[in-house]
Amino acid sequence: QALDLQRPIDKRVYKGTQPTCHDFNQFTAGAETLALLVGFSAGQVQYLDLAKKDSAGRLFNEERLIDKSKVTLVRWLPDTERLFLASHASGHLYLYDSEQPCGATSPQYTLVTQGEGFRVFSCKSKTPRNPLLKWAVGSGPLNEFAFSPDGRSLACVSQDGVLRVFHFSSMLLQGMMRSYFGGLLCVCWSPDGRYVVTGGEDDLVTVWSFAEGRVVARGHGHKSWVNAVAFDPFTTPDGQGDAPEDPPSGVTYRFGSAGQDTQFCLWDLTEDVLDPRPPPPRARPAPPDPSPPSIPGLPRSLSRSNSLPQPGGGPQISPRVPPVLSAGRFATLTLRDPPEKEHKRYHSLGNISRGGGNAEKPPGGGPGGSRGSLDMAKVLGTALCPRLHEVPLLEPLVCKKIAQERLTVLLFLEDCIVTACQEGLICTW
Repeated sequence: QALDLQRPIDKRVYKGTQPTCHDFNQFTAGAETLALLVGFSAGQVQYLDLAKKDSAGRLFNEERLIDKSKVTLVRWLPDTERLFLASHASGHLYLYDSEQPCGATSPQYTLVTQGEGFRVFSCKSKTPRNPLLKWAVGSGPLNEFAFSPDGRSLACVSQDGVLRVFHFSSMLLQGMMRSYFGGLLCVCWSPDGRYVVTGGEDDLVTVWSFAEGRVVARGHGHKSWVNAVAFDPFTTPDGQGDAPEDPPSGVTYRFGSAGQDTQFCLWDLTEDVLDPRPPPPRARPAPPDPSPPSIPGLPRSLSRSNSLPQPGGGPQISPRVPPVLSAGRFATLTLRDPPEKEHKRYHSLGNISRGGGNAEKPPGGGPGGSRGSLDMAKVLGTALCPRLHEVPLLEPLVCKKIAQERLTVLLFLEDCIVTACQEGLICTW
């Protein structure tokens, strides 16, 4: 239908609290119903049905008895009509049923399970009420979470700089990764569910292999914090049977990132990064190097790579590094250009590569051993957080300033890319 693009379909003005996040239910969306969740800065979550014009909606956590902190993200559970998750700046994640009420008193909880850096509670109540479950994840705000394409796993990134991946139904921890320093702000899955990409306050994008449980690459191109990451599902194997065992030349994983530096970066993950071949044998025999099993369906014959070249020899790697990060598997990689001048407000990657010393310190200057956080001095140089020279360092295929204010949204559609910034502009490219 020819819509009037000068007028919004719906407009609401809120006083005393600001909308911070939203999510449409794609599973139930149709001509009769268009379910929308909106999270707010004071902790409430509103349910609206935009297909029903007279709908006033329902408000969850209205009295702020469940959580008083800002809602950082709301998401419908994949392929469900009623269940949704809301994460908060308190570091808590709540499971709601949109058809159940919230109680008139503060909820009481029972511990269901716990593990390294997380605890899960159920709501004690004789009658069903929200929240159904409460997760305490890491320390500091829970900045973003994302479901895997099959809906079975949940990746969470927190201000403590840790990526945690859970098996959602059993509430068990499947894997962890630590940022180079600072908090992690955004996370996304590759369309085939093999890789998780994060961005954060270390100005880097980090690619983590779900199958191998390790960092396979980092990308350096931003000059400030990375706010949004997203895979391009139209150029990437989706794992639904479309990707053959031996894809044709040129098939690769492509993703984008957008940051507070107002720059958009486009990255390619190629075969030589994801499945590096051992170097040719030297004159002196070297001990054999164990390598993880190769994963079927990954690109096998790619003509180009966007990993940075290295003029020198192999790295000197800490003996604490596991075998998969040994010198036989990865060449040392350095930046082509000299690092950018250090930001005045924030730590920067440039400061680390000059040996500024910030990498060894826990984020925020506080004690590294607080609830759920991992002491930076202990994890740097391990599989949880390899040093910069221990994994391939990618450079972006495209790095372009596209806004005047920090970028906050990145979305790949079939014929364009959508970005949004804090100036309030939504752009298609």
